Amino acid sequence: MAFTLRGDDVCQRTTPTPISNPYWVAFSSSAAQLIELPLSPNDLPNDQRWLELLAGNTLDVQDRQFSEPISTAYSGHQFGVWAGQLGDGRAILLGDVNSQELQLKGAGITHYSRMGDGRAVLRSSIREFLCSEAMHSLGIPTSRALSVVGSRQSVRRETLETAAVCSRLAPSFIRIGHFEHFASLQNVVRLKELADLLIADHYPECLDSQEPYLDLFKKICIRNAKLVAQWQSVGFCHGVLNSDNISALGITMDYGPFGFLDQFQIDHICNHSDHAGRYAYHRQPQIMHWNMACLASAMLPLLELDHSVDESQTLLRTALETFPVSYTSEWQKLFRAKLGLQSPQDGDVQLIEKLLQAMHDSRVDYSNFFRSLSAIKKNSQVHEIPFRDRFIDRVQIDHWFSDYLLRLQSELPNDEARSIGMNLINPKFILRNHLAQAAIDKAQLDDFSEIATLLQILSHPYDEQMQFNAYAEPPPDGIEAVAVSCSS
Repeated sequence: MAFTLRGDDVCQRTTPTPISNPYWVAFSSSAAQLIELPLSPNDLPNDQRWLELLAGNTLDVQDRQFSEPISTAYSGHQFGVWAGQLGDGRAILLGDVNSQELQLKGAGITHYSRMGDGRAVLRSSIREFLCSEAMHSLGIPTSRALSVVGSRQSVRRETLETAAVCSRLAPSFIRIGHFEHFASLQNVVRLKELADLLIADHYPECLDSQEPYLDLFKKICIRNAKLVAQWQSVGFCHGVLNSDNISALGITMDYGPFGFLDQFQIDHICNHSDHAGRYAYHRQPQIMHWNMACLASAMLPLLELDHSVDESQTLLRTALETFPVSYTSEWQKLFRAKLGLQSPQDGDVQLIEKLLQAMHDSRVDYSNFFRSLSAIKKNSQVHEIPFRDRFIDRVQIDHWFSDYLLRLQSELPNDEARSIGMNLINPKFILRNHLAQAAIDKAQLDDFSEIATLLQILSHPYDEQMQFNAYAEPPPDGIEAVAVSCSS
């Protein structure tokens, strides 16, 4: 359901600012099905009505009218520091369509733009579009991207670029920062309204609980713990895990500086503004846990409605520990599956950790290596495994392969069944930075074919798609460790 809270302390009515001469850049038929949008890519050249709507140039199309577009207020911690009020600086919520919130990103100045222009650029919009849809196809909870609409209109970032509007969908864009905002204002009435909205629309299992707000907190913790475990399993780095970028539904959202690992580097930093490495790959679980602690602090006044301060703090402190428990359980389950291990056994965690250390030491391509493991047979000999050559320390990896082959002997599934299962969790295709950049380069020359090709490939990341083998290859030498900016 749409964000139904109203009031100047909650949101501001925000009419999108039109862009000049809009044109289609990208469109997701899969996302369109969520809102029963009667459009396909073949329809786009002849459909000016939806183009104008998704550009922010009109609020009416066919029988759909978005009469009350809004931008919402929220606060949060940025890079661990309290930043105060933030809000939708370049996002405008048009309304609810088939239980999905339809939001335009880059449609102009809002009440919360904080001296910004409220615009997005073509480059960043293409990246968000492709990654949102890629994450969905990987089976990872995420906001969806419906379209990208471009314009010749100029936007100043590091250089002069052209404007674009990305339309995105989610059951709700409520974030931890919304709770922090009302808590910072000591507005318990609004806090309660926000929590009640979430429970009614997205966590109905909490309705009959004796401790509905405590249970809501636990469930948000569990969802985000499982989410970050999924990120780790596919080698995804979010880049800006500020508390205002964290969903209350446990979905990935706010794609800015992000990246999938090419060469495995456990401390990889994908955001060139993250000088201290706060949001490096290996720190994502810790930081998400920290963000849940921010949520606990913000929700404390709700528990104090029925408990003393000390009791409320104890309840939330205990509930916060559901995060590491849930994360650890999900992480172990996912990485066992990546290795083709079905039955948990002592020593599995050490086996996984030793492999990751060896991959880090040799900078082995993350996705390709895990995908290649499915080709190993239980009766293989270590010296027969060709991709041991990818490791600098041959003795180290040979010891690991020896332990791994021994561990496989205790598994019931035959080689064929195990291989099929492993290829359903280890993607062949991910959105590598160099692939996204190639699509952007063509788009800036008015050629959008590579976006469509990537969308097609990334919509089936676990399939072989032999005709697209080149898209599964690591990047050329010299561009492996690309870091992107917040405007990317």
